[in-house]
Amino acid sequence: MDMELLNKKEKIINSIKNVLNVKSTRRDFIKWMGYSTASVTLAACKGPVIKSIPYVTKPDDITLGIPTYYATTMIDSFDMSCVLVKTREGRPIKIEPNLNSKYFNTTSARIQSSILSLYDEERLKDPYLKGKKSNWKEIDSYIIRYLKNIKQEKKDIIFLSHSNTSYSTNKLIKKFKKTYPNTKWITYDAISYSKFLESSEKIFGIRGIPSFDLNEIELIISFDSDFLGDWSPENMGKNYVKNKNPKETMIKHIQIESNMTITGANADVRISKKPSEIKKMLIEVYNNLFFNIKSEDKYVNTIVKLINKKKSKSVIFSDGDQESYDISFLINKKIKSKSINKKNYIFLKNSNDNEFEMFINKLNTNNVGALFFCNVDPMYSLPVRILDKIKKNIKKIPIKVSFTISKNETSQLSDIIIPVPHWLESWGDTHPLSNYYTLIQPTINPIFNTRQLQDSLMTWINVKENNYYEFLKKIWEKYIIPKSNVSSFNEALFYGFVEKNNKNENIKKNTKLYPIYKKNYINNKVKKEKYLSFELRLYTKISMGDGSQYNNPWLQELPDPITRTTWDNYLTMSFLDAEKTGIKNWNSINGSLKGNCVNLIKNKKLIIKDLPVFIQPGQALGSIGLAFGYGQRIGKLCNGKNAYKLYENFKIVQENIEIQKTTKIHKFACIQLQNTTLKRNLTRETDINTFLKKPKSVWNIEENIYTNDNKNNVKKIPLEQISIWENLKKKNKKGHHFNLSIDLNSCIGCGSCVIACHSENNVPVVGKEEIINSRDMHWIRVDRYYFTNEKKIKNNIKKEKNYFYNPKVSFQPVMCQHCEYAPCETVCPVGATTHGEQGQNMMTYNRCVGTRYCANNCPYKVRRFNWFNYVNNKKFDFNMNNSLGRMILNPDVVVRSRGVMEKCSLCIQRTQYAIGIAKKENRTVKDKEFNTACSISCPTSAITFGDVNDKESTINKKIKNTRSYKLLDFLGVHPNVSYLLKIRNDSKNNDEK
Repeated sequence: MDMELLNKKEKIINSIKNVLNVKSTRRDFIKWMGYSTASVTLAACKGPVIKSIPYVTKPDDITLGIPTYYATTMIDSFDMSCVLVKTREGRPIKIEPNLNSKYFNTTSARIQSSILSLYDEERLKDPYLKGKKSNWKEIDSYIIRYLKNIKQEKKDIIFLSHSNTSYSTNKLIKKFKKTYPNTKWITYDAISYSKFLESSEKIFGIRGIPSFDLNEIELIISFDSDFLGDWSPENMGKNYVKNKNPKETMIKHIQIESNMTITGANADVRISKKPSEIKKMLIEVYNNLFFNIKSEDKYVNTIVKLINKKKSKSVIFSDGDQESYDISFLINKKIKSKSINKKNYIFLKNSNDNEFEMFINKLNTNNVGALFFCNVDPMYSLPVRILDKIKKNIKKIPIKVSFTISKNETSQLSDIIIPVPHWLESWGDTHPLSNYYTLIQPTINPIFNTRQLQDSLMTWINVKENNYYEFLKKIWEKYIIPKSNVSSFNEALFYGFVEKNNKNENIKKNTKLYPIYKKNYINNKVKKEKYLSFELRLYTKISMGDGSQYNNPWLQELPDPITRTTWDNYLTMSFLDAEKTGIKNWNSINGSLKGNCVNLIKNKKLIIKDLPVFIQPGQALGSIGLAFGYGQRIGKLCNGKNAYKLYENFKIVQENIEIQKTTKIHKFACIQLQNTTLKRNLTRETDINTFLKKPKSVWNIEENIYTNDNKNNVKKIPLEQISIWENLKKKNKKGHHFNLSIDLNSCIGCGSCVIACHSENNVPVVGKEEIINSRDMHWIRVDRYYFTNEKKIKNNIKKEKNYFYNPKVSFQPVMCQHCEYAPCETVCPVGATTHGEQGQNMMTYNRCVGTRYCANNCPYKVRRFNWFNYVNNKKFDFNMNNSLGRMILNPDVVVRSRGVMEKCSLCIQRTQYAIGIAKKENRTVKDKEFNTACSISCPTSAITFGDVNDKESTINKKIKNTRSYKLLDFLGVHPNVSYLLKIRNDSKNNDEK
């Protein structure tokens, strides 16, 4: 039987290869693809366009109810990832990582949420000319006429675009410039990477971002670099946790920062300093390493000792100004850090502040004949200091064209608005890394009357190809496929990425390198700021990024991993600075969090009015923080304050910021108000020395339960014998029995699992007001706890809550624990919640009458109650309230109605699907085939799911690990979810102690 299956698989693989390498007819192609031509609801969008290649295919026609996956690339103005798109009957419904890709194979919260923007009812549906709905013929004739006139007048045609990493688009731009020689393509990223790139070019000779490899690194020193966030275009979380396994060579991570970030929260040692002090420390480390100039700072001396000890196994990260990047790169070069991969550079960003400055100056000359905004919104993201002047100059330009997916502040200034398709409706390619290329293929026909930028460019010049797809394919077949590891364009589409064979890729190198030994930096004194003057550190949230997805309700409701707030940005401030200025946060009668607001003033000018203040534990004294991405003025989900108003000269640190308390009181939509565990043993951790040298009984203490026997003697009861049932009988677990394990050493708190769960299980968005009322619907939450850092408490703050100064932080994902002896089951009067034979706690929605007894009796508080009908309810005007938005719904999971309790099901629909496929193929299910939405989307693989009855499974090894423990195990409910305790490399005998 095994040989028959093997032969059958070989025949299928050979047939696929044959189709990939020959020119097939349209009929054969559709038959092989197995496309469904059924229309999708109301929007008249059919299945994916014919030329797309499914990632997982079968020879026969597609079967209704069976998902099809497509390999493609998610890319927007800020994010990029190689992904698989799950479609059902022609509708993309979920994004998952393409794990076959070597690079960019993780999906963040923003990347997963981008699929919801496809079904945004506020998307532009047609082109507009002079404020009126138009058609493509009229638009094209109007633009071509202007372009020809501008060419004759020899005025400039300027395209303002975010970083362009498309190989084929760059070829097309060259063709466009031949037709219109006065064309200039200017890169403008709302959040600039220009200083990063310029430093790399000076120090390493390549204008690209180094791809850091942490596999051999044992020491990370980060100077205000949130490298687990958005510091690098490549997600470094997966790379980071690889060397976090508890062993002697485990990474030691020291973070010096002003704002509390997820990187600082995961650090072994966190030092809280304001930005100017951080730069001073970095300079002193440099001077010590290069010129043996000693410092008076004990932290600096300790860092230098550690670097000298670890040498090439160290890496220095920094963020801030140009000088900070230069210094960190020079240090890495001097110590010959093994982290810097000289063969790989990231080319996703090509920000150029100097070019943009020249563009601004050019606007003053009145020599710009046409201005094209390509998916950028500078009228929102430029600082207030120069915005009014730029607006006046732009209005003078004869023709202004905005390529955009939805209306924005820049499109209001434009004469022509060209609606562009969502990336899931588009063709394209990227060149994100040295010798690495990816393809973008549509997974659905365009829903609206949209057109890609590339197709517009081709229409306005004489190009042989009929459309961008043909142009893209021709370019790849000529320049990329012959030198790659695939044999055809179709094969490249199948995998979604290719690697070039030529190791010496033609990359421009700067021959005038910065000398490694530069003179020592002298000007390193910290300025003494006047009272009420602060250093502002601008940053990005994991939910909002640069703000390009602000109209996405999933991201608006995603809790920030540190503050645990949703639907807002705010000014973060230390509690001592708040005390000096009379600013407070407090809990109201209904339990919600409230706080004072301030005006933000720079150079005696009011910049932001009534900005709420969040008192943040761990915030450096004298510093404040504010997140980008909020404060838009167009769209139904506009909220928060616009931090770009203060982003002068593309500097993330702004000095001499003054605050002025106002009378306004702000309500925070915060889902976690209890910041500590109250000394309960919820998130367990220990240091590396204790873990390696002491027995388990010391660092993974089991709860001791005692009782009196018949003779009144105290007797200890093993945990496995404790149950809420009077007579405990060990069940015989036959068939599959599912468990889930979460490694707290790998969980960085990024929230990807929360969005994955939303997408898979049709979790509704409830809005800010309901979050304030503690009625969030997240099936999984990532609790964040602060712990007192005893060594860092100063005398003058001992009277305050200790965790406010510089706490240690732990994250703990909590979902339904699927207890073997679940307390929710015993109290349900209608038997709506029961226990399945496979270890999952089940919910029968049509039985539930909403008594909420189960929620009251749940010790983990993981059940969610539908207070309203969130579908077709005008009060909840999100994606489930319109026909287009509901296209995102997963048909395998029922949409719950008012009065029904819901919770995590361990993705029972996915486990049953995997079992069904294996049964059809007459085989056992493989270990890695069992996955929940959260486990497959976790970028650090912190979540493991599987069948414990499979003795060779990964989950079996996890639950038998000595670090394994169960949450509130002493209750006797026997959960099927376990945790691996956290290990920190901050032992007392280390140098920095």
